[in-house]
Amino acid sequence: MAGNPFDLAGRKAMVTGANTGIGQGIAVALARAGADLALVGRSAASETLALVESEGRKAVQIRADLSSTAPVADVVAQAVEALGRIDILVNNAGIIRREDALEFTEADWDAVMDTNLKVLFFLTQAVGRHMVDWASQSGDRGKIVNIASMLTFQGGIRVPSYTASKSGVGGLTKLLANEWATKGINVNAIAPGYIATNNTAALQADETRNRQIMERIPEGRWGDPSDIGGAAVFLSSRAADYVQGHILAVDGGWLAR
Repeated sequence: MAGNPFDLAGRKAMVTGANTGIGQGIAVALARAGADLALVGRSAASETLALVESEGRKAVQIRADLSSTAPVADVVAQAVEALGRIDILVNNAGIIRREDALEFTEADWDAVMDTNLKVLFFLTQAVGRHMVDWASQSGDRGKIVNIASMLTFQGGIRVPSYTASKSGVGGLTKLLANEWATKGINVNAIAPGYIATNNTAALQADETRNRQIMERIPEGRWGDPSDIGGAAVFLSSRAADYVQGHILAVDGGWLAR
């Protein structure tokens, strides 16, 4: 393998939910490795855009509500128009709803499953079709990285639709790897542990829960979005050409404990 196998120079990546937190950490890491970015999300990703551009990479914002499949075709078309193609897709966008299973509503079930699993699949399908065509012309491999969860492996509590959706993401990752490996596409996933973001601010501020979490993590700290970014660079690079259908836990040792 000639050259730096982690180098993403010239590669074109789409990251969903890139405005903050894990999505932002992934986008910045891909840019530092050399990729240009399409930043997809419901809200503005202005800060992420500035960070990517500060790395000397091109970035474009694509505003889209990924709670339904309606914008999928347009999102892909905009990314291809802006960047020329899509080599890397990171499916990071997701939502969570919390309630006891006995009280959980159909509306909360559908909202989470639609965003976290249904739209993820159909966006991946649309990008996959583009990648298959591009791979047949160029010989370059496409890379798809799904964001799974600790609850891809564990049950959790009070998040039935989130657990079901993230378990489904793990299964889809393996299925798509099985189908697309011979078509020039690698499909893998990252399962983040407890990452310090705006979404986990309440947990970090809760003295009891924060202590319980820290006591279980062998690494002894919360993760940083950049920890997920490093894993995303690996799975998006030539270094991972022989990695297929894998769910990489980036959790400070949480599952090992």
